Amino acid sequence: MNPVPSSGSFERKIKERLLALGFSACGIARTGPLTQEKVQLLEWLRQGMHAGMDWMERNTDVRTNPDLLLPGAKSLILVLLNYYPRRIQGNDRSPVISKYAYGKDYHKIIKKMLKQFVAELNQWNPAARTKIFVDSAPVMERAWAVRAGLGWQGKNSLLIHKQLGSFVFIGGIVTNLELEPDRPFEWNLCGTCTRCMDACPTKAIVQPGVIDARRCISYLTIEHKGDIPVEFRPFLKGRVFGCDICQDVCPWNRRAIPNSLPAFQPAPDLFELTLPSLLNLSDQSYRTIFSGTPVDRIGLERLKKNAGYIDAS
Repeated sequence: MNPVPSSGSFERKIKERLLALGFSACGIARTGPLTQEKVQLLEWLRQGMHAGMDWMERNTDVRTNPDLLLPGAKSLILVLLNYYPRRIQGNDRSPVISKYAYGKDYHKIIKKMLKQFVAELNQWNPAARTKIFVDSAPVMERAWAVRAGLGWQGKNSLLIHKQLGSFVFIGGIVTNLELEPDRPFEWNLCGTCTRCMDACPTKAIVQPGVIDARRCISYLTIEHKGDIPVEFRPFLKGRVFGCDICQDVCPWNRRAIPNSLPAFQPAPDLFELTLPSLLNLSDQSYRTIFSGTPVDRIGLERLKKNAGYIDAS
């Protein structure tokens, strides 16, 4: 059994334990409504920038107020997990996979890590009630990570951590425990830089922090139902699952630290994959390379369909 943290060090012990479990950074925020963020979300939805993601229209009240997710909630514990890979696809003929999808599904990995922590937290304080979220609950993770002092939202809307950059997964816990919050991150360190906006081939970043999913390659190759519009196909440039362009050009990612978690290490065959070989990929070879990864979300046939757009362009 893990020892109960001594009085006055509970928040420190929480962070130390989460870091020991393998997380890259963590912070604490006090719950409450995200008033400004709700206004921005509703306007984004009104303009239809969520494209076919109809689920974004649901639970907007809960999405902007975690008190409604867990009655009696008082705090959020936010964690970041670096996923920048040690090796990156470099073959010009490679069908490009977003880096977050190189390894196993991060939802399962982070949930497992957080469940282990929650079990220990319940030993420290049996009265603790919790709700884990990793893209699995209507929570605005990026906004809460800012409030927990973990970074700022860049012009590509992603969270940027000063040391880790933006190649990080975000997860967290809503709890009824009243914890001392960290100081919110009050600066936007993007300054006048617009490299992400300038580099986006489809101009999906319509203004700082606002993404029009209808133009976003990540959305078009993953979430979009039906054919990718003809006008966007020339901009895919080999991308068959997701897009990292706005992150690759970000100066804050120049010193991205490769992750060391075994679960995030890609199958070696990924780096041998070419566009022609993907178009002829067997079910068995697909499973060898992509089984258990986020690519499973769209499956082999959709992956080949995306590759077909590139082959025909």
